[in-house]
Amino acid sequence: MHPDTLARDFNEYRPRLLGIAYRILGSAWDAEDVVAEAMIRWMAVDREQVREPMAFLTTIVTRLAIDQLRSARAKRETYVGEWLPEPLLTDGNRLGPLDTVERRDSVSLATLRMMEALTPPERAVLVLHEAFGMSHAEVAEILGINEVGARQHLRRARRHLDRDGAPSARAVHDDVLDRFLTALENGDLAEVQDLLAADVASYSDGGGRVHAARHPVVGAERVVQYVNGLRRRLPITGIRRVDVNGLGAVTLRFGRQSAVLALDVRGDLIREIHWIMNPDKLRYLNRQLADVG
Repeated sequence: MHPDTLARDFNEYRPRLLGIAYRILGSAWDAEDVVAEAMIRWMAVDREQVREPMAFLTTIVTRLAIDQLRSARAKRETYVGEWLPEPLLTDGNRLGPLDTVERRDSVSLATLRMMEALTPPERAVLVLHEAFGMSHAEVAEILGINEVGARQHLRRARRHLDRDGAPSARAVHDDVLDRFLTALENGDLAEVQDLLAADVASYSDGGGRVHAARHPVVGAERVVQYVNGLRRRLPITGIRRVDVNGLGAVTLRFGRQSAVLALDVRGDLIREIHWIMNPDKLRYLNRQLADVG
């Protein structure tokens, strides 16, 4: 088959493959590397030997991503402070299926943060089954295990990710985000506290590159104090609404420091706050924003 035809076919599958790799890895750059390697292998394959291209490429990408995640885990163990996923602009369903609340939740920053506790196979099974609707038999074949093993991986993964309450509808989430931002800008600490669940946790990722809390700030009162300390020390400027990881979020600046602010809302209360400040974590998103203008 002509190389141009192979490349065109691959590009049709690329968004789905990137969605799989990103969910397994939590890193946009690593996901791009995995998909690029899959394309190299695709261009070299005897196309007549591939009966189901999507299944073939899904297997390659999943196995490459698992290998990459195992390698990345050692680096993440020595990461300075909290490790949060790289935020990704998701306007236009850029990461595969995001058409339901459940599937959007599979790529949310809160879910990807919690998935760090899973083993690479558990993470892959969860992604393939929950986010992409693959059967246990399909998942087992991709991972080279039996169906019983696939079901066990999924059961353990779900147990780790068990949370109180379903993710809020998009309209509710965006309303809470707007109210939180307004309260933050106005210094309305009572309103901030009203929006927080009692056991809310604030996670900051500076990676040792910029000033950020190195441990989670837990509990509504402590989070209010932390948020108030941020806004009192540095002016908040350049707020821009963006669609990040399937949900509304904002980019902003604290003084000269850029950040992405994202929330995990359950019911009508904030359960998690994510401050992503590491410049390395923002490079991919900034490139995406430059492309859309």
